[in-house]
This record gives sequence, C-alpha cells and structure tokens, in this order.
Amino acid sequence: MTNLNDKEGKILVKTELYNILSIKNAFNRIIMKTLILTRHAKSSWEYDVSDKERPLKKRGVNDAKLVSSAFKERLLSPETVFSSPANRALSTCKIFMNTLNIPETDIEIIPDLYDFGGEQVIRFLKKLDEDYKNVMIFGHNHAFTSICNIFGDKFIDNLPTSGLVVIDFNVNSWSDIKNGTTRFMIFPRDLK
Repeated sequence: MTNLNDKEGKILVKTELYNILSIKNAFNRIIMKTLILTRHAKSSWEYDVSDKERPLKKRGVNDAKLVSSAFKERLLSPETVFSSPANRALSTCKIFMNTLNIPETDIEIIPDLYDFGGEQVIRFLKKLDEDYKNVMIFGHNHAFTSICNIFGDKFIDNLPTSGLVVIDFNVNSWSDIKNGTTRFMIFPRDLK
C-alpha cells in the first residue's frame, strides 16, 4: 500500500470525483424515452351497455394476466401509467398494476386515450412531461397498431387484445419522438 501525503490524497480524491461526475453528466445527456403500449384485453359484446362500459371476457382477464406476468419478468418498470377511461382498458390496466405491484391509485385516466385513429394518442404522447423516461399506456385499436407502426421499427399487422409493445426513442423530449426501436413485443398467443 502506498502512503500518500495529504496534498496527493486530495488530488486523487478530486480526480476520482471529477471522473464520477463526468460519467454521470454523460449518462444524463443520453436520455432515452421508453413507451410501453398495451391494448385492452378481449372484451364482451354480451351486455347492453355503451362502448365505453363494455367489460372484459374471462379470456380477456386470463390473457391480461399471462401478458402482465411475462412483462414483469422483463424487469421494466413504468414510471407512470395512463389509461383510457373505457372499462375494458382500465380493467386491463388494473390487472397489470396488480401483477406489477403498482398501486391502482397511480393510474391516471386520460380521455384522449379513448381514441381509435391514433391522432389524439400521439398528441398526448408529444405533450408528456420530460421528466418521464418510461411511460405505459393502455388503450385501443386501430390507434395502437398504427402508433406501433409509425414509431416502431417492426411492422405489426394487428396488435392483438392484451398485446404489449415496447418502443425506445433516443430523444430527450417526448415532443421529438419519431423513429424508435421496437425493443420487444408480448402477445397472448405466444404464451399459450
């Protein structure tokens, strides 16, 4: 072990601190945004209720549990969770929150996610708070299939019910999202 005099020790500590801060600053400059899209689970048409109030079928509940369990194994935890106000989307979201051990009180219901074309969802995404790095949203087709194909780099013919897609963006601002990279997809049919 080398003995350092007080002056040499202070220089070494300052140099090490500078190196650590440089690495931290470099890491903070490379901020990646991650979008986790989940289409609502299979819903029922058996009840005489409005479209927004349609409940999940038993198959939908089972598929949502399968996909949420597979997603949990990927160790990707969302910082914030947004859901369409539709019963089928919110019910799917709650199944995921239960599996991921996230309190249901953390779910933010967003009327703009009750969108079937995608324009409202894209506007919502581009206005997200810059502090969010990992965002999970629950919503509907054809909006979610379109968004996966607009922003991801893997074509999806149809995002199935309970289907989940993760897209990464090398941007600092949600308003700048354009061409992302599809990190992975989880579909119920692949888990059965």
